[in-house]
Amino acid sequence: MSKVIHNPALANVEEHSNTSATFVIEPLHAGYGNTLGNSLRRVLLSSVRGGSIVAFRIEGATHEFTTVAGVKEDVVDIMLNLKNVRLNVHTDEPVELRLEKKGAGVITAGDIKTTADVDVINPEQIIATIDDPKKSVVIDFVAEAGRGYRTIEESSDSRLHSDMIALDAVFTPVLRVRYKVAGTRVGRETNLDKLSVNIETDGSLSPREAFEEAAAILVNQYSALAGSTTVEAAPALGQADEAETNELNTPIEDLNLTARTANALINNEIRTVHDLVTLSEQDLRELKGFGSKALDEVKDKLAELEL
Repeated sequence: MSKVIHNPALANVEEHSNTSATFVIEPLHAGYGNTLGNSLRRVLLSSVRGGSIVAFRIEGATHEFTTVAGVKEDVVDIMLNLKNVRLNVHTDEPVELRLEKKGAGVITAGDIKTTADVDVINPEQIIATIDDPKKSVVIDFVAEAGRGYRTIEESSDSRLHSDMIALDAVFTPVLRVRYKVAGTRVGRETNLDKLSVNIETDGSLSPREAFEEAAAILVNQYSALAGSTTVEAAPALGQADEAETNELNTPIEDLNLTARTANALINNEIRTVHDLVTLSEQDLRELKGFGSKALDEVKDKLAELEL
């Protein structure tokens, strides 16, 4: 095992949609794929800031175990629907909102009258259904920003209005996190990890914003525990300085290899020194049209370049 723990690098970000992306982190110190993957997943699902409805009041309903005249759903069903309303709350203070709907039809989250401090992320979310054309429904809400999960007891204790019905609130805007660890290599280092983290959010923030916030939270937590102790931050493996980068970008044609060897490499889509050093000896042996003499020539040239 290497004596130095190299910093990782964010090698690639594959955006599948506005709410889903995969982050590839490599190369990682041996075993660090699961170490980072598990900690990132837990923080993403529990600690990224989001918004939620924490309490509500329906005119004509005094408690949750009742019905509302002219409304198809009972109050318990409405509570379940309200938990699925996704909000982006831009303030640390509770925000009061109102919904007014008259006549038969479906009440959705888009009917909520928002303010500059609140955005509704999924306006299509159904809240209730009015089945009486003469019925008017008025619902007041309290929305807050927070992290993780707040129980209905906690929401009840912190209600702005005692006549409101409290909700257990799911603040996290991250819906799903999956990670996968695979092996990777850099030069002669063959026991390194590659971590792929797939993040899906509710749309109130992008997967990259969620990823970076989770990483920043972990940095703050560990920095508070480290005290004055510091460890040398070695650059990511494969992250060379400018001179090394220029050398790795050298075309195969400029290595003064024999024409047969150079052509064999180029025909296999190996066009720079960087492409060459990422291959193992076995990889080279399996190249089409690449024999043992060509292998020896390449090994001698890499030794000459101290690569």
